[in-house]
Amino acid sequence: MPMIDVYATAGTFADKHQLAQDLATALMEIEKVPNIPMFRQNTGSIIHELADGDLSNVDGASNYVRVQVLTNAGGLDREKQLEVVSKLSLIIAEAGNDPSLAERTWVLLTEAVPGGWGLRGHANTNEELVAAARAEIAELQAKAQ
Repeated sequence: MPMIDVYATAGTFADKHQLAQDLATALMEIEKVPNIPMFRQNTGSIIHELADGDLSNVDGASNYVRVQVLTNAGGLDREKQLEVVSKLSLIIAEAGNDPSLAERTWVLLTEAVPGGWGLRGHANTNEELVAAARAEIAELQAKAQ
């Protein structure tokens, strides 16, 4: 249930809501978590618009995007890390209507420490998240019968 924060100069994206949804959907698919409410309702993105001049590299360029992905510890193995960076960069470029934006997108992958993932009012360890997901799956299966 990752959270994604995107930082870009105002006006970079025409449809911020669609971008947020696209990023969250892609990340959930890459993680290969079950398609249950616990994951769908708690995987999200926030698009932060910055004023002109609030973003710069050493050369003074401000036409970059910063994407920070926060997951639970161990949520992304190396294959998934590579896929997340590639896929999210492409989604950013498409949303910005600028193919070269993929080359100017910085993606930071960050893991919450065990117990540092708050959900539904509880600071969860990975084991607790897995147990909660299994319980929800069992409940959904029981309702379907």
